[in-house]
Amino acid sequence: MSELHNDLKYLTSHEWARIEEDGTVVTVGITDYAQDKLGDVVYIESPEIGLTVIAGNTSDKPTIVSVVESVKAASDIFSPVSGKVIAVNALLEDAPELINESPYEDGWLFKIKPSNLNELEGALDTEAYTAQIAENQ
Repeated sequence: MSELHNDLKYLTSHEWARIEEDGTVVTVGITDYAQDKLGDVVYIESPEIGLTVIAGNTSDKPTIVSVVESVKAASDIFSPVSGKVIAVNALLEDAPELINESPYEDGWLFKIKPSNLNELEGALDTEAYTAQIAENQ
């Protein structure tokens, strides 16, 4: 079974979101389930800092924020909230395998300053995401 964290929100497209302690920043990555299905991650196309994004769970035309490439496939990455990219995980440039090794800690992808934190209300909690994974297997 894939590792999940109760303090995160999840998108049906397998991204996770963590509201940081100050409540003004959301950190985004891909789930343990997603990295397992992708296989060995070999490259990350990170977003530009300052990029304005539209959330993947609230729009018919969400912004593709990043791309994760593995030995099996490439996967578009969406943000769970609209806002501006304020940081990217520079460690992934030289060590993309951190996504496989530590998807919820060292393997985070980018940080967003959200324009509407309420968009996370439409995201899945751990229980709902677990049910989604079970349906996919």
